[in-house]
Amino acid sequence: MVVITLALVIIMCGISEYMRLMIIASGVRDAVQSAVIAAANDNYDDVYNGVREGYSGGYALSGSTWEDSLDYGDIYDRLDRTLGLQKNGGVHIKYAGETVEFKLSNLSVNIINAPFAPINPDGVQKFLADAAITLEVPVFFGGKSLPPMRINLKVEAGYTPKF
Repeated sequence: MVVITLALVIIMCGISEYMRLMIIASGVRDAVQSAVIAAANDNYDDVYNGVREGYSGGYALSGSTWEDSLDYGDIYDRLDRTLGLQKNGGVHIKYAGETVEFKLSNLSVNIINAPFAPINPDGVQKFLADAAITLEVPVFFGGKSLPPMRINLKVEAGYTPKF
């Protein structure tokens, strides 16, 4: 009976650690998605010109030509404020008391502009913001520290004109 109880306790500890990791990963992914959506929305003022012509690229008139006009925003700043992160070198860290809860690093953002004045707008690439970030979460089991969980989170946000 004692062996069964100990086995159940070990299994429950493993399940609870797994659930902790999944909850952190899900929350961070949602926060990154929100920050990338905000960065895509920051481009609304430049995509307006495209909306009038039936496409939604980020362009601005410069003299007599149209040039790309993209705003990448500050995604790390939004994440720091949303998640309560502290910057330490190139890594942004979330602390639970004095213990590291998770770390974010290697943010890359790629904004893909819609083509300027396409002849046929059907099936043309829309205005998109792609982002990828590395999440590292310390793993503990049985009172011991195990190698951390490292995953790359990828999110995508687009801007589609409503009118």
